[in-house]
Amino acid sequence: MKLNHINLTVTDVPAAQQFLETYFGLKPMDTSGDARGSSFAVLFDDNGMVITLMKGAEVQYPKTFHIGFIQESEEKVNEINQRMKDDGFDVKPPQRSHGWTFYVKAPGGFTVEVLA
Repeated sequence: MKLNHINLTVTDVPAAQQFLETYFGLKPMDTSGDARGSSFAVLFDDNGMVITLMKGAEVQYPKTFHIGFIQESEEKVNEINQRMKDDGFDVKPPQRSHGWTFYVKAPGGFTVEVLA
């Protein structure tokens, strides 16, 4: 058994979708026929994991809640960190913790960890 689906409630579905596509290569499913319009999105990774995004007016995750994207190297973590900085995200440099890692608040109200 493996976890293969997660739903995230976000304040801004298009912005959260663009973030996940841009930095983590998630691929969107065509939801243009869905009655929820831009308040719903479905994204896939290369291993079949599905992330759905649903609009919520108030999004409050517990302080330690996050989703993570494990990278193949510390260099890749550094590259993503720098891209996010260059694009205006408030990210601290990676640090040695339980791996080479950093956290970023994603558009829509959830936190993402990037680590190797």
